[in-house]
Amino acid sequence: MEIVTKITDIIEVARNVKSFRLEKPEGYDFIPGQATELSINKDGWKEEKRPFTFTALEEQPYLEFTIKRYPDHHGVTDQIHQLKVGDEVILRDVWGTIQYKGPGYFIAGGAGITPFIAILRKLHKDNQLAGNTLFFSNNEQVDIIYESEFLDMLGDNAVFILTKEDKPGYLKDYINKGFLQKHVDDFKKHFYICGPDAMVKDIIDTLNELGAPTETVVFEK
Repeated sequence: MEIVTKITDIIEVARNVKSFRLEKPEGYDFIPGQATELSINKDGWKEEKRPFTFTALEEQPYLEFTIKRYPDHHGVTDQIHQLKVGDEVILRDVWGTIQYKGPGYFIAGGAGITPFIAILRKLHKDNQLAGNTLFFSNNEQVDIIYESEFLDMLGDNAVFILTKEDKPGYLKDYINKGFLQKHVDDFKKHFYICGPDAMVKDIIDTLNELGAPTETVVFEK
């Protein structure tokens, strides 16, 4: 399935990160945490497909993708960041394995937060955020996607970790064994993990070592 749709709004949300809102095709449904493959409807780019997660809620009248540009990569995300309102993109079938299964810890690195945005927004809308904590790691504070929204939703349960900046109100740390031992109260709760592949693997291995049941660890397979 391929559907052409237009960009209706572009919002800057962090350093090198924009949210793109699109016209929502009729009957195009998804659940929070799912994604699709997207490409640009221009010659030379139509077959350059990349996976992006839906970040708006399913009931909203538009689709939204929150996309990070990597300045040293001159590929699809760089081209997407050059698009304007009215430009077209191509959507495809919906897929994805990260789904909410119960209260726990959301662990994200950088743009790995994107599968969790719609999940947390949905829980907030339904007053079901109690018992959930977000650990969100970035290089610097300007890299934090939707920082104020996460604070509004989660309060003190939104924990921001900076790896390359020492700033009051933020933890300068890495999400490793010592961090998890210090900040996790219950290793039997669910863990939702998304970020760079090496980070995800290290955290999964560490959680297994710390006694987290395999079936409670949720990540994109």
